[in-house]
Amino acid sequence: MQQALIEKYGEARLPRYTSYPTAPAFSPSVGAGTYGDWLSGIAPGTDASLYLHIPFCRSMCWYCGCHTTITQRDEPILDYIDMLRKEIGLVSDRVGNRPRIRHVHFGGGTPTIMQPEEFRDLIGLMRARFAFTAGMEIAVEIDPRTLTPDMADALGEAGVTRASLGVQSFDPVVQKAINRIQSEAQTLDAVQRLRKAGIGGINFDLIYGLPHQTVASCIETARAAVAMRPERFAVFGYAHIPSFKKHQRLIDERALPDAAMRAEQAEAIAKTLAAAGYVRIGLDHYALPADSLALAARRGRLHRNFQGYTTDACTTLIGFGASSIGRTPEGYVQNEVPPGLYAQRIASGRLATVKGYRITPEDRLRAEIIERLMCDFRADVGTIAGRHGFDAAALIEGNARLAALEQDGAVDIRGGTVTVRQDHRFIIRAVAAAFDAYIDQSARTHSKAA
Repeated sequence: MQQALIEKYGEARLPRYTSYPTAPAFSPSVGAGTYGDWLSGIAPGTDASLYLHIPFCRSMCWYCGCHTTITQRDEPILDYIDMLRKEIGLVSDRVGNRPRIRHVHFGGGTPTIMQPEEFRDLIGLMRARFAFTAGMEIAVEIDPRTLTPDMADALGEAGVTRASLGVQSFDPVVQKAINRIQSEAQTLDAVQRLRKAGIGGINFDLIYGLPHQTVASCIETARAAVAMRPERFAVFGYAHIPSFKKHQRLIDERALPDAAMRAEQAEAIAKTLAAAGYVRIGLDHYALPADSLALAARRGRLHRNFQGYTTDACTTLIGFGASSIGRTPEGYVQNEVPPGLYAQRIASGRLATVKGYRITPEDRLRAEIIERLMCDFRADVGTIAGRHGFDAAALIEGNARLAALEQDGAVDIRGGTVTVRQDHRFIIRAVAAAFDAYIDQSARTHSKAA
């Protein structure tokens, strides 16, 4: 049964559902003017999150699917940070009521590519412009190969609470095939520097499905990573989309594992982490039992956003930087993607928003169902639909995708509740897609499912 499901759903091109609707539904009909109105309408006392995108790296990892630019010079980074500061000013001036900031996330690229004093200044500017709350989380994505002692100290001094380190694989053969040479010693050194700086939350990112990767090498990498005892892991499947990311053409497609092998690798990593005491959370995250993510999952309070599984329940996310995506209760917005065009808009005193999406009542209903499925592998469609003023029968009856999944033995449907069977949770995105009204549009632009 499982092999048949892998063959049927394993190669499906489906979204990761870090938002709903997903980015392919965004359009230029929602632009800077609309976003400005939404910012002005933020209600007093609103809890919000901030996201800052730093789209620069020192070298290109060939597997990368992020928006980033390679530079060996600091000038482009300094110019970009200057624009980022101006955008923070523009946006904060538009906000009618200062929201209470609960989470800040620096993504990339490599956010720690900037100098320590530049990072301190950015945090200081945001503290001055927004209302930071006590106990808030500040998270930063880090390339362990370039983390300096001074930068680690600056992160600690700035109040960073969580650091996410890219590991991917410790197999030297795989590392050479993806152009990312990173030793266990480099990674451990970064972890120790961060711990010394007082950063208590460490995340590791691992990837399966890479060229020349084997089940054995996945297990070896997981064991080496576990020995460093990070609080969390995120384990992703490599998405090979050379038509969208041209640098991926440098990867030998013949060395990529097929869908069945990818599934074996993912499960081998899962078992290794579980044996080391980590709790499996949702599709692809793992955490120590006392970690806040594991606690949220146990209490049914897990959420999903653009960073994956999270404890962040804020419905307002303000994004800064090229390509960043934000959200208000009214809908989603995305900034200009190329850093140059982003800088032009900000330099002219305009918001950088170029597209977005206005959320409808039905979107809110479907978004909640999809989030609960992705987080809990179960959704009480009847209760959720009733809360939103919709009829659950319209979502379940005549739903061809859902009916096929039930016939294939992947889900149980009883009394309006959809439950994904324990052994088939690896196809959760296919179950979520059964409630996606825009799936045909999304499927054309999303990568292979992990």
